[in-house]
Amino acid sequence: MGKDQVDTIVIGAGQAGIATSEHLSKHGIDHLVFERARIAEKWRTHRWDSLVANGPAWHDRFPGLSFEGHSPEAFVPKNAVVEYFETYVDHIKAPVHCGVDVQDVQRNEAHGGFDVTTSEGVFQAKNIVAATGSFQEPVIPPIIPKDAGVMQMHSANYRNPEQLPHGAVLVVGAGSSGAQIAQELMESGRQVFLSISPHDRPPRRYRGRDNVWWLGVLGKWEMPTPAPGTEHVTFAVSGKDGGQTVDFRRFAAAGMILLGMTKSYDNGILSFAEDLQDNIAHGDRNYVSVLDEADAYIRRKNLDLPEDPDARKVWPDPACLKEPLLEVDLEAQNITSVIWATGYRPDYNWLNIGSFDARGRPIHSRGISTESGLYFVGLPWQSRRGSSFIWGVWHDAKFIADQIAIQHSYLAYQPS
Repeated sequence: MGKDQVDTIVIGAGQAGIATSEHLSKHGIDHLVFERARIAEKWRTHRWDSLVANGPAWHDRFPGLSFEGHSPEAFVPKNAVVEYFETYVDHIKAPVHCGVDVQDVQRNEAHGGFDVTTSEGVFQAKNIVAATGSFQEPVIPPIIPKDAGVMQMHSANYRNPEQLPHGAVLVVGAGSSGAQIAQELMESGRQVFLSISPHDRPPRRYRGRDNVWWLGVLGKWEMPTPAPGTEHVTFAVSGKDGGQTVDFRRFAAAGMILLGMTKSYDNGILSFAEDLQDNIAHGDRNYVSVLDEADAYIRRKNLDLPEDPDARKVWPDPACLKEPLLEVDLEAQNITSVIWATGYRPDYNWLNIGSFDARGRPIHSRGISTESGLYFVGLPWQSRRGSSFIWGVWHDAKFIADQIAIQHSYLAYQPS
């Protein structure tokens, strides 16, 4: 093929694109990986300074390479994750081209493939793999007006406490990002208010094993994709300080004020839903269910794992949980900044092929699009619960590369 023609173009050089490149190479499929910025760019510029991986190094990696210089039990910092993916690209000799912005992808009926318009010209490809991941367009709900007199930012733009003006901080969202950012701000000396939505809250460790191990042996990572609209569960887990269980009662005992879901704003007053107690109870039930399943598994397998009675101890309910605040006056509480840890929406405005639902999410089956030759890797719940994690995306990428190879074998068939 000429330089403007390639069998498969992979778009994105994060964990999804790199994993896809590895598996395509194993099949001997000619391909290019286009990345508009740098390798693992989201890890570089869309994460806060102190972030560490949410899973231990022995687990949150690709099978072909370990984290050099880190204990298998360590939760590696984000710069080490970037270095890992840079090393991996060299390790597998992935044909990554950085600084190439893909602007448009359209079907070309004349040659049966696709025209890919980029900042480096137009390329022709038989297959497209969209590997731009699940963290595309930050979402800030339109609740507080921009002229309300408080700094507002998405968690993707938060870096450290010094970035914020003096005063108290409201963090909206109690998943992994919201919980960790709120804890960091509190430990920096800030008064922190945390708006909590329904969430799962697993133990970081139990009876000598990390949460990722329990999810593995209990089959939780392999949970199939749930029904549309029910697949997103906020997951409060942290690798901070060597890995700790997220415990909102413990946060409150240290001075954090817990609130229900952020509902509305009127003339400086924020209103919150009457759901804080229910949301905390939901997280508690999830936590205890993991302990119960783990204990049952240990008995069934007759494993010699240490008892862990402290895991079932519960901090006393703080005042903010017994009598939740339903309104907060931002000025009276000296809240000068709001951090929205409220997730992301997909952005495929460059992709003029395929089918998408009302929320802009691609319609697919395990990453196989409704458009022949178009594939996706890195989607949440693409094939299982673990799909958007480093190790999980590697397995989804293998499946997609296998499908492209299978199509090659059919197209190469010649009747005798």
